[in-house]
Parts: sequence; C-alpha cells; structure tokens
Amino acid sequence: MSVREYMTKKVNTLPLDATVCDAIKLVEDTTHDTFPIVESGKLLGIVSVHDLIGKEKDEKIKNIMTDIGEMVVTYPDADILNMGRIMFRTGFSKLPVVGKNNNLMGILTNTDVLRSQIEKTTPKKLEKIVKTYRNLGYDLEVYKDVIDVEDLKPTQNKVYEDELYGRIYELERGLAEPLIVIKTNLIKYLIIDGHHRAVAANKIKVDKLDAYVLNVKTSKKLGIQKTAEKQGLNSLCDIKVLDPSNDINNDICSLKIYE
Repeated sequence: MSVREYMTKKVNTLPLDATVCDAIKLVEDTTHDTFPIVESGKLLGIVSVHDLIGKEKDEKIKNIMTDIGEMVVTYPDADILNMGRIMFRTGFSKLPVVGKNNNLMGILTNTDVLRSQIEKTTPKKLEKIVKTYRNLGYDLEVYKDVIDVEDLKPTQNKVYEDELYGRIYELERGLAEPLIVIKTNLIKYLIIDGHHRAVAANKIKVDKLDAYVLNVKTSKKLGIQKTAEKQGLNSLCDIKVLDPSNDINNDICSLKIYE
C-alpha cells in the first residue's frame, strides 16, 4: 500500500510571508495543529502550534518555521507501513508528501496510517465471500461504492454494545473499514460483513458508508435473504443490542448511545 492511496490531498497551508497571527487564525478555523509553508506550490518548511507559543503576533512564520532541509517528508509511492514506522520512531504525527522539485502533493497523518492497516483486512474477507458465491454458481461483479445507510438490510439479528462503542469511535475518526454487502435484482443491500459499523452509523446519524458491493446477477432470493426475512430483519432497527456484562437486550432504535 502506497502513501498515495491514503494521504490527505486537501492541505491547509501558509505562505512564506504569513505571520504568527495568520497561523493562529488558521488553527482556530481548522482545528489543525501543523501547517506546511508553501510558495508557488513548493514546500519550504512547516510550522506547528508549538512553534507559535510565546511568539509575537506580527512575527514572520519564515523566522520560526522548520526549514525543509531539517524536515522529514515522504513521497506518493513510498510504502505507507514503512512511513508509519518512521513516524513512530521520530514522534511526528504528520509528514508532508512531496513530488518532483518538492511540490506539495498532500500530507500523511498517523490516522491515515492507522486507517490503512484497518482496511487491509477487508479484501481478504471479500475474497473468501466472492469465492463462496462463485462456487455456488452465481455470476457476480464486485465494486467499491458509497451507499446509503437507510438502504441496508441486516442478516444478523444481534450486535454487542461494547463493540458498538468501538465502531462509533472509529466512525467519528474516519477509521472504519468498508462494509461488504450483496445487491441483487430484488434487493439492495444485504449486509454480509459490518453489522456493528452499520448500526453505529445509524445511531450517530452517518448517512453513507463505504462498501464493497457484490452485485449478484439473479432474480431469485438468496438463502441468506430468506433467513433474514424469517427472523423479521427488514431494517437496522430490527437488530437487538446485547450487553455482554448482564445479558440485557436492547432495541437499537431506543438505545441511547452518545445522546
């Protein structure tokens, strides 16, 4: 996996003639804490909130920034896991991504590195599921899409409250791996993997989720669809939330989490 796949492309930057006052305003407007210094598209340095402490508001950023010659940067084709190791060893939470002639192309954060490692497990699961349905004789195509949470139909009748908290935490930080769903001529979308993520999204009002879609070309009901219907699973509200500590069942639509 390359840095290019996970880097943040839209980067808030400061010009070389900016002042500490300009930087403080950018911190307030974006809540970010580190900004590349760029001129004519080229990276010249970087400044963080720590550099601003104790400085006069009219002080020029160029006088307090870390110059590019003293910075750690990365490149679009670099291995993201290797860059994660470098970030861990150096303590940097953000690395500018540069191309030819030090042109700024993006920024890699420790969250981006973590997200890459969370998501890499999904293709392995996906491969197994696709193989299973093809072995059953189904013709299907696979693609990645962003789908509406309200269109999801569960195939699992329960989730666990403690894991639900974990998925909420991930969703709020952009760390959740994609769902795996099945789409047929009769229905969209049956959840195959990711019920906790779907329920968490429903609770915190996330309208859309990334998903790998298995578009199964059939007008017949799949076995998993028939089983879900027998259990009365028509929407995410039909899933029960179990508290493993005391075995209490809660209805997902009445459960108060982060409310």
